[in-house]
Amino acid sequence: MAGQSDRDLGMTPPGADRSTDSYLPEHGNGGYRVLHYDLDLDYRVVTNRLAGKAIITAQAVQSLSRFSLDLGRLRVDEVRVDRQRADFTHRAGKLRIKPDKPVGYGATFKIEIRYAGAPVPIAGRWGDIGWDELTDGALVASQPNGAPSWFPCNDRLEKAGFLVRISAATPYTVVATGDLVSRRRGATSTTWVYERSEPTAPYLMSVQVGRYELIELAAGGVIQRAAVPPRLRTVFRHDFGRQPEIMAALEAMFGPYPFREYVVVVADDDLDDPIEAQGMAVFGRNHLDGQRTHERLVAHELAHQWFGNSLTVADWRHIWLNEGFATYAEWLWSDVSGGPLAGAHANHWYGWLAARPAAVAIADPGVDRMFDPMVYKRGALTLHALRLRVGEKAFFAMLRSWAAEHRHRTVTTSQFRNHAARFTTESLDDLFTAWLDRPELPPMS
Repeated sequence: MAGQSDRDLGMTPPGADRSTDSYLPEHGNGGYRVLHYDLDLDYRVVTNRLAGKAIITAQAVQSLSRFSLDLGRLRVDEVRVDRQRADFTHRAGKLRIKPDKPVGYGATFKIEIRYAGAPVPIAGRWGDIGWDELTDGALVASQPNGAPSWFPCNDRLEKAGFLVRISAATPYTVVATGDLVSRRRGATSTTWVYERSEPTAPYLMSVQVGRYELIELAAGGVIQRAAVPPRLRTVFRHDFGRQPEIMAALEAMFGPYPFREYVVVVADDDLDDPIEAQGMAVFGRNHLDGQRTHERLVAHELAHQWFGNSLTVADWRHIWLNEGFATYAEWLWSDVSGGPLAGAHANHWYGWLAARPAAVAIADPGVDRMFDPMVYKRGALTLHALRLRVGEKAFFAMLRSWAAEHRHRTVTTSQFRNHAARFTTESLDDLFTAWLDRPELPPMS
């Protein structure tokens, strides 16, 4: 039981509690793959207390006498494997479990974990990531490694289904990643149930708790909703007034929206940057000013639903496939909405990059520079250079088929290079080598 040493448990051999991700090997675990997470949570806003039960359905990819999960600083009270109590230790972000009986190769098994405590973000090189208290509520922003701050998981980029039940005091609205299945109001609290049936990486799961008003964001087509502090409703409707047009424009360029609905949350706190989750984007109140100053970010976060969420990188070194694509979507929206053309944006940011040291090869920028603006801007410039090389028709056909053929899967830079090569008779090796593999800035054309 808890308190036993790793030696007593006969703990996992080296590598079993590490993932194959080249940038975050300490997050994620080997020996099994998760098929589904069922999370039953109770959250007390005033005291920031979370009590949870997680039922994780997994399949062994090798015989398992022991295995591990990722979990932050919450207290684990009990672990069961296939209903039988299991011994465990929990320290340094790893929940190591020894089931009563070994799990055979190929077997499907269930892990039940009861846990509680005050959720806090995961501290790291990018700041605090994960479950975070707001002035009056909470938000979850887990990219790239914050999911263990609020539930036990195999925190790697593999995808699974989710069912999330969360209860909170009735004055609060709870918005979670997924489709709203039910809402049941009790004497003092309300239980919200969300299902995420599309395969989802743990970092893309999110919970938002606040005194929000739920409003329709756009009528017809894709369901688009928003959760907004009532006092910000008017300015929100103006600043997000072109949301239907943005959705239509991106669908025309990238293909059908990959989920059943899209939810925008505006937290009643300032946020440094908007945050995307699967089927959701979260903005701070500072992103509303009545002048649509941040509309490019509206397009950026929506584009992530295709590139980042439906198509999720298989390893964090491929991050440009998320951020370069979403940045280029900003330029494309500017182009079709009457703003500066995509080419003008490309020229501006090419000059910006040319004035800085050539220090990043964006196909593998290094863990410390995953979120460097150079990855975002040079990633977008790579796509613009590709567009100039293959032509308009082939470029957008390539984007739409890329999104369609890899829908709800993980992707790599190599896959994208091979995919793009199908849309031209001309070799693209020189273009991709220059733009992705070398730090020196190549000519634009």
